[in-house]
Amino acid sequence: MSTPLPQELIRAKRDGRELSRSELEWFVKSVTDESIPDYQVAAMLMAIFFRGMTDSELAVWADAMLHSGDVLDLSGIARPKVDKHSTGGVGDKISIPLAPAVAACGIAVPMVSGRGLGHTGGTLDKLESIPGFRVDLDTETFISQTGDIGVCLIGQTDRIAPADRRLYALRDVTGTVESIPLIASSIMSKKLAEGIDGLVLDCKVGQGAFMKTMDDARALANAIRVIGQAAGKKVSVLITAMDAPIGQMVGNGLEIRESIEVLHGQGPADTRELTVSLGAEMLAVGGLCSAEEGQSRMEKALDDGSAAELFRKVVAAQGGDPAVVDDPIGVLPKAGAREPLLAERDGFVSAIQADEVGIAAMILGAGRRRKEDDVDPAVGIELAVGVGDRVNSGQPLAYFHHNQSGLEAARTRLSGAFKLTPEPPQTSSRVLEVVR
Repeated sequence: MSTPLPQELIRAKRDGRELSRSELEWFVKSVTDESIPDYQVAAMLMAIFFRGMTDSELAVWADAMLHSGDVLDLSGIARPKVDKHSTGGVGDKISIPLAPAVAACGIAVPMVSGRGLGHTGGTLDKLESIPGFRVDLDTETFISQTGDIGVCLIGQTDRIAPADRRLYALRDVTGTVESIPLIASSIMSKKLAEGIDGLVLDCKVGQGAFMKTMDDARALANAIRVIGQAAGKKVSVLITAMDAPIGQMVGNGLEIRESIEVLHGQGPADTRELTVSLGAEMLAVGGLCSAEEGQSRMEKALDDGSAAELFRKVVAAQGGDPAVVDDPIGVLPKAGAREPLLAERDGFVSAIQADEVGIAAMILGAGRRRKEDDVDPAVGIELAVGVGDRVNSGQPLAYFHHNQSGLEAARTRLSGAFKLTPEPPQTSSRVLEVVR
């Protein structure tokens, strides 16, 4: 093919023509080597935003993004290699108990995670609240630890899907973040670069999630499956509710505490439910058993101590203090003060707005307004009640773990997150639908 002009491809996509494999591959290559200026990349993103992509376009676009950088070779690891990705939520610490529990059941979990931005927390920030824990391991260590222990948890390197880094940054400033094809290709290009055999996606839906409606969540699930099938990978999607925060803790060190409770067979019911359900699906995707049998295998791993023991090995291997598994309160950083937010009247908790809780935690220092911001690992929000609970005036609804900074602004924000009603609300499972 002769070298196309970027504006010709932009015009073709704008007008609804399906782009060919060679055209899409050339465009992504030009994004990666920066031979196309930002304004033309941005124009293509907007054309995709409005016109969407056919299934064949989506598969080629994602594959080109995947191969814009390194693809890890995990063929030397005999176990099935399956990862999980979440579209992000408040209190979403599920990867931390999930990965060791799944590995204890026989799956290798090579997990490349991200940092938090805005009101959603990042797995790397949570892990780094464990003293000494390192997430900046090289590729050789990542592969060898995944093979030896069954889990390795690291941050994205510059060589994994570099095309996505540029596209993601431009989407953020051009109003094209919400495009389903662009979201799906961003997720899958990074995940498939890990060299995995299969993936389970936790697609959050609701007021505290990126996807606000079931229709949007199903569309993303379908796009993920299209890319996975084209790549020859098995993919399942769990659509899960994200109206209220997950569990009780929101904040980096606090969420490690709750994760360790789950690893010891305890912890909030919804945190455990998501861990077990996602893990069961990972076991099924890996071909070890049915999802139904996977539920009982996951519950056993959490209850018999094998998941906690495997997490201890991961922490030690990555430079952290393994005593955190036995004494999280003693090992993890603690905020200077813990103060309650009190209910102003009697009633039933009918809603806890996840995004407001996440913003309150961010104001205290648990999250970032900008990518370059530091986080305070000790601060955050501890929920004292859940949706459906009956509360009396003066009863604590939540606690601020704080170091003075931002307390009053966080209090104002959090007080608006709780909705109290005279009648109890209907409650349901976190898992709304499974798309296989």
